[in-house]
Amino acid sequence: MYVNYMRILKYFIIIIASFVILAFLGILGYGTYLFFTLPDIKHLEDYQPPLTTVVYADNGEVLGEFFTERRYFVSLDQIPPYLIKAFIAAEDERFYEHKGLDWLGMLRALITDIKEMAIVQGGSTITQQTVKSLLLSHERTISRKAREIMLAYLLEKRLSKDEILTIYLNQIYFGHGAYGVEAAARTYFGKHVWELNLAEAALIAGLPKGPGYYSPYKNLSKAKARQHYVLNRMVTCGYISKEEAEIAYNMPLKLKRINYSYPACAYFLEYIRQYLIKKYGYKLTYQGGLSVYTTANIDMHEVAQKALLRGIEELKKRHLDEKGNPEGALLCLETNTGFIKVMIGGKDFKKSQFNRAVQACRQPGSAFKPIIYAAALDKGYTPASIIYDYPIIFVEENEKDKSIKVWRPHNYEGRFYGKTSLREALVHSRNTVTVRLLNNIGIKYAINYARKLGITSPLNPDLSLALGSNCVSLLELTTAYAVFANQGQYLRPIAITKIIDAKGHILEENLPQPQPVISADTAYIITNILADVIKKGTGRRVRRFKRPVAGKTGTTNDYTDAWFIGYTPYYVTGVWIGYDTLKSLGEHETGGKAAAPIWLYFMKEVEKELPIKPFSIPPNVTFAKIGSHIECFRKGNLPNLKEKKDILEIIYKECDF
Repeated sequence: MYVNYMRILKYFIIIIASFVILAFLGILGYGTYLFFTLPDIKHLEDYQPPLTTVVYADNGEVLGEFFTERRYFVSLDQIPPYLIKAFIAAEDERFYEHKGLDWLGMLRALITDIKEMAIVQGGSTITQQTVKSLLLSHERTISRKAREIMLAYLLEKRLSKDEILTIYLNQIYFGHGAYGVEAAARTYFGKHVWELNLAEAALIAGLPKGPGYYSPYKNLSKAKARQHYVLNRMVTCGYISKEEAEIAYNMPLKLKRINYSYPACAYFLEYIRQYLIKKYGYKLTYQGGLSVYTTANIDMHEVAQKALLRGIEELKKRHLDEKGNPEGALLCLETNTGFIKVMIGGKDFKKSQFNRAVQACRQPGSAFKPIIYAAALDKGYTPASIIYDYPIIFVEENEKDKSIKVWRPHNYEGRFYGKTSLREALVHSRNTVTVRLLNNIGIKYAINYARKLGITSPLNPDLSLALGSNCVSLLELTTAYAVFANQGQYLRPIAITKIIDAKGHILEENLPQPQPVISADTAYIITNILADVIKKGTGRRVRRFKRPVAGKTGTTNDYTDAWFIGYTPYYVTGVWIGYDTLKSLGEHETGGKAAAPIWLYFMKEVEKELPIKPFSIPPNVTFAKIGSHIECFRKGNLPNLKEKKDILEIIYKECDF
């Protein structure tokens, strides 16, 4: 049988050619599909990666950071030349020569990997790594690689080499949450990228190959081996000499210690975070690269935390038979600015993020009384005004069910003292006198007065207001006392002084804006009386402070809450101690016993280097010697000298307290 081999060959060639054409068309079609489904690279021309928001303390130290990716943008001229060369030598020797793809480099990498029997060099250029990091997933597929090659070629058409390198050095991941070279420098060495030496630069340049594998924290020997490789590549490329490489390799690495503990400022930092999210939103807070300048003092926070823990431990030792976990809070404002210097919201932020300095609303007890007495002074009362301390009964009828409620206020000591001056009543925290005083001046008037001082919590319009029955926050009450300390001027508490965005625009700026809400005379007279609270009243434990100080204790029913709010010409500090659930702290755990010592531990340390400074006396305040006691009055509101036989003389000089 005759076989036509030529015809078979012809058909075979046609079939092969058809397959080739179909394959070519398929590849062309698939390539076209990939090309038209590529991610848009236009936004890379205005590269704006997620940046870290940095929060600073009052001295410029970093207080904390908020981020989704810990990154700080730096320009190419901020990066040391040897660090740039280290990356080029390790990752893409011909970066400034190729057009996005380095076929020669791929071949050389393949040969090196075969020789080493391991993946030592990668074939991807810096341009390829950049597009993969920004625009593609990390899946190992042919289509992903094809897109990477196409995008690398297109990126080289749109951006200059320096622009691509800038993106790359700010984008890549270095391990331990650090993105970009600046974050890497801060994470591993606690310094800025421009402060790195050659040894540090070589170690950082070796990390992107395997951030976890080459981490010096996880395996220093592997990190050193990778550093050695980078230094040798720099020698091969002619960037450094062998001697320089050897010196750098043998240089000791001073790695930054990774601290996983919660700082003393954790509650303050969380307070800032919540404010930023509420005002600026999650994205700008965590990705906007904001610079947030705050009023917090780191050293004062550490002192405050130690003082609080010491006071709570002493409380627990006094009640060894009791099972419980008492909590506390401490807040400190700078007197003449309203700056929040300290905000401790609890014993341990790691265990409880509930901020008891601002979020807890508790009864202040007698710590609320100075507000009532200040209101009375502005109603014409003086420290020498007499109010009788004797049993009193109030009967109230409920309008809804017509039920009768009988209230018999009594003093802590369980007795009554008869004729009592306004000063004595506040110094010794007499309950019945305070209730009678509130009844005389009017409840509505007292509530409006409290609002002027910064009390924003709901206040029930009844006489129990006199004894601090309404819940307030530590921040509110400390702010109110700051009005007395600041000569009658209200200062809104300030935690943030300035916020600047990533482009240098000021988003907000907060400066002290004092607003006179009560007279300086009233503020000083209350201060003068509260100084006696420390000398001979419920705050006697603070006498060891041995500096000008005024303050008031607060204790609620069954010793559930203990307060001490005290101030000096420098700082206003409030302390609260209690359980998160309403539970007694223990028998006789008053504000003077449980809270005042914590205030003392803190303030003695904080003010030990400050010069002693008296409270300023307003020009409209004068002093009268009544019997053996020197009393202060507002001019024009002095007692009638002709009728008061016990007034010996008027003196115009500073009281010694």
